[in-house]
Amino acid sequence: MLLFAAPDWPIGQAVPFILLAALALDAVLGDPRWLPHPVRWMGWLTGLLDRGLNRERQGEGVRTFLGLIALVAVVGASAAAGWAVAHHVATLAWGWLAELALVAMLLAQRTMCDHMVRVARALDSGAAPARDAVRHIVGRDVRALDEHAIARAAIESGAENYSDGVVAPAFWYLLLGLPGLFAYKAINTMDSMIGHRSPRHRAFGWAAARIDDAVNWVPARIAGGLIAGAALLVPGGAPGRAWRTMLRDAPKHSSPNAGWPEAAMAGALGLALLGPRRYEDEAAGDEAWLGDGRREATPDDLRRAVRVFAAACALVAALTAAIAAGTALGGS
Repeated sequence: MLLFAAPDWPIGQAVPFILLAALALDAVLGDPRWLPHPVRWMGWLTGLLDRGLNRERQGEGVRTFLGLIALVAVVGASAAAGWAVAHHVATLAWGWLAELALVAMLLAQRTMCDHMVRVARALDSGAAPARDAVRHIVGRDVRALDEHAIARAAIESGAENYSDGVVAPAFWYLLLGLPGLFAYKAINTMDSMIGHRSPRHRAFGWAAARIDDAVNWVPARIAGGLIAGAALLVPGGAPGRAWRTMLRDAPKHSSPNAGWPEAAMAGALGLALLGPRRYEDEAAGDEAWLGDGRREATPDDLRRAVRVFAAACALVAALTAAIAAGTALGGS
């Protein structure tokens, strides 16, 4: 009944209820491929500005400035679109359903779980099919990866995407509603497209990479803690080791954020993750190993990671339910 009354509440008061329903919807259905996804037009606009503004003949200072202009344009347009949609649906009796659908589309629980399961199944048939499966969720060069490296790559991607695709969207939606969620997804999309250290994007994508670091700072640390907590709910998980590994090894990661969920996952599973790697468009330096467990990750380890991922998503839902209950009690 609370959801049906949401349009009559002050703006933002229905947000935790909509998020809770969106988490459930995304967990069951994932992304409907037949619906136009907001991230597609964010990516389209980013690509358009990249092609139009990022010229190799320009100096790095100019390209950095133009990259900042592109960032402001894409994020500003996305936030404005989120504000317009939020205020429009608030005037409709059933407008919360449209907002619910949008929020569910911008979460990545089911999609990431499905990808990880697909890699685990492919690994049962050998490295070749597994390389083809894992290349959809990692940016590194997969051609030289053996079966253990493929399993590690999928586990690392799952941990990082738990932060970027579940915790951070939920965090910014709870904090700033649809404008905040749209702005976050725009930043995250730009970082994935142009926030690289490659010659083409080192300068133009600098601003996108830095703002992505900033908006993920808090969510990444929450995500690491939730993964450590989720290990308590999974048979064979090690929550204490996950917590210790996260606090010790997360700062070793070249990213200020990715190390927190990845180190927590390494500790939870008793593995060593990260280590040296190479990306398709750039040579990466030697990354430190996170965790002091086995480096020989297996398909069974990947399946355990899926269970930890699912349990961590359930914790996000539990926290959201607690916030929703507090909102209901505060409004009664």
